[in-house]
Amino acid sequence: MKLLILKSGREKSLLRRHPWIFSGAVACVQGDPGPGDTVAVRAGGGEFLAWAAYSPASQIRARVWSWDEGETVDGDLLRARLRRALAARERLLSLGDSDAMRLVHGESDALPGVVVDRYGDVVVLQLLTAGAERWRSELAEAVRELSGCACVYERSDADVRGLEGLPVRSGVLHGSLPAAGAHMREHGLSYGVDVAAGHKTGFYLDQRDNRKQVGDLARGREVLNCFCYSGGFTLNALAGGAQSVLSVDSSAEALALARANLQRNDLDAARAEWQDADVFKHLRALRDQGRSFDLIVLDPPKFAPTAAFVEKAARGYKDINLLALKLLRPDGLLASFSCSGGVSAELFQKILAGAALDADVDATIVGRFAAAADHPVLLSFPEGDYLKGLLLRRG
Repeated sequence: MKLLILKSGREKSLLRRHPWIFSGAVACVQGDPGPGDTVAVRAGGGEFLAWAAYSPASQIRARVWSWDEGETVDGDLLRARLRRALAARERLLSLGDSDAMRLVHGESDALPGVVVDRYGDVVVLQLLTAGAERWRSELAEAVRELSGCACVYERSDADVRGLEGLPVRSGVLHGSLPAAGAHMREHGLSYGVDVAAGHKTGFYLDQRDNRKQVGDLARGREVLNCFCYSGGFTLNALAGGAQSVLSVDSSAEALALARANLQRNDLDAARAEWQDADVFKHLRALRDQGRSFDLIVLDPPKFAPTAAFVEKAARGYKDINLLALKLLRPDGLLASFSCSGGVSAELFQKILAGAALDADVDATIVGRFAAAADHPVLLSFPEGDYLKGLLLRRG
């Protein structure tokens, strides 16, 4: 049997059902497991703790598949986990409102390293860990069968795979992409989704509810949407009756997709302005031009991929929020987000408090944002609670 034995006293997190085992907790490994192999995890005293996927290249040396010693980790178990995850989404979401959703959310669905997103009739599979990679064929087949989608596309190209010692993988696993590309519906709006080269798996599904909330707040307001990507907040603001929306992103490809998404919907293009620019620099340019707005959205990419980047990320978050608060009119609203797992909600609030102080403005929290319900957070795995946001009103 392949074994991973912990140092004395290092089993406490596993007893609290935290699914990660870090390299520093490992006393020894027996049986010469390879990347992704299933190992029995035992405490220093010999008692069984869990079945886990071994990852020799990662600081997270193993990720738990099961806490039940009598359970067998195989294709049937993974299929059952997938079936359960899909059934939960059917109960959580109304297919009449959206045909896009996250079907599997890693550890929170007892499938560490596995992400499955659906966009209409296209499903995207992302495998991020050695354990998930070990079961690639079985997972792909189960996703194809259980989702019923015409196309399964793999986007195992995230940077985190490098930390696992895994190569990049991307391409069609089953069927073929529609000639017109992938499409989705959400809150009465239609979007094209670049599943082959877009951010994450093609779209930010976690912001579903937040896009709608911002859209509801936008009526009659002049809006600035920073890091707009493919235009999700922009389209919702326009649909919500915004007077105007200035959308800024440093990617010409993202702006082209955002413009195309605007054309897909019955919205007034004259109220939309697009700017291909670095957001940090453009916020300063807007300040120097004397511009101001009633509603500003800051939805930047991940500034802190790991805890080592938190200090640098904090400076970045403070910079853009300070500038945004200066551009905000009295009684204006700032919807500010962070998707950096290394930046806690508490730290993010402190950063924004510092930004308001340095901007010499008073600001009040009038709302909080989180990921949509198809991105559940396991209580014993707080790292899964990566998306946080605050809605501030400037005094």
